[in-house]
Amino acid sequence: MESLRFTFQAMASPCETVLGSMDRERATQAALAVEAEVRRIETKFSRFKPDSVIGLINAHAHAEPVALDAETVALLDYADRLYELSDGLFDITTGLLQSAWNFKTKQVPTDAALKALLPHVGWSHVHRHEGQLRLVDPQVRIDLGGFGKEYAADRAAGVLLSLGVTSGYVDLGGDIRAVGPKADGSPWQVGIRHPRKPDDIVASIPLVLGSVATSGDYERYFEKNGQRYCHILSPKTGLPVRYWQSVSVLAPLATTAGATCTIAMLKQEAGLAFLQQSGFSFLAIDADGQAHTHQSTAGTNAAS
Repeated sequence: MESLRFTFQAMASPCETVLGSMDRERATQAALAVEAEVRRIETKFSRFKPDSVIGLINAHAHAEPVALDAETVALLDYADRLYELSDGLFDITTGLLQSAWNFKTKQVPTDAALKALLPHVGWSHVHRHEGQLRLVDPQVRIDLGGFGKEYAADRAAGVLLSLGVTSGYVDLGGDIRAVGPKADGSPWQVGIRHPRKPDDIVASIPLVLGSVATSGDYERYFEKNGQRYCHILSPKTGLPVRYWQSVSVLAPLATTAGATCTIAMLKQEAGLAFLQQSGFSFLAIDADGQAHTHQSTAGTNAAS
């Protein structure tokens, strides 16, 4: 049976649901349910929407504590774990730094401007107690963009599984979560984009279950005076990372794969050791274009 593809745009990314072993009517309903869940998450957690949970936190939590629902608490708990795992490099309070860099006008903030912003970046500015959150610094801005798409991919996969779908995957801007193989039992082939040649693929990864996620310096970037500036910013310096062109990871969950990629990017030179210690299969390409790979022997739900 031919696979059915359904596309939509969300989270500033091209999105796709691919389904096998289903009639078109049932597949269409499943794809619409996936899209609805992705849009729900975007509406609820985007920092660019003033009435979102994050928008309300950023606007009001410095004046009075904001009550959090269970889903938001769980995401903030995850952010806390990532902060600890990355030695403070994965920090969701970098919203102020993100605003300082304008990737449309190719604006590079001055050293003085970044230095003035850095005191207002830091997870220690976020105080949580009994389901409420307070920002002790009024200039702190929270941004869940570091794992928002991956979380949406996992939730979308959960929607498919709840509908009894056993063949297909969700692709949110390159963050992929599979719920089962093709209709004939063969794996899906996930192409990893070349970080310097947009039309080329550096690897094709067979995937049956689980996730493939990629972080890179080519997703949002600009070049100025011979220097490439990407959107992944260090909370320690306010500057974009430079060591890796791209990092791809295979893991059971998209949130796990995506966070592992991003932490490796943020760790820069130390990122390779972090990837090796993670136990996951990965493909990392450094600034010189050299590829570093590891195939997990423990199994990552990917086909061998």
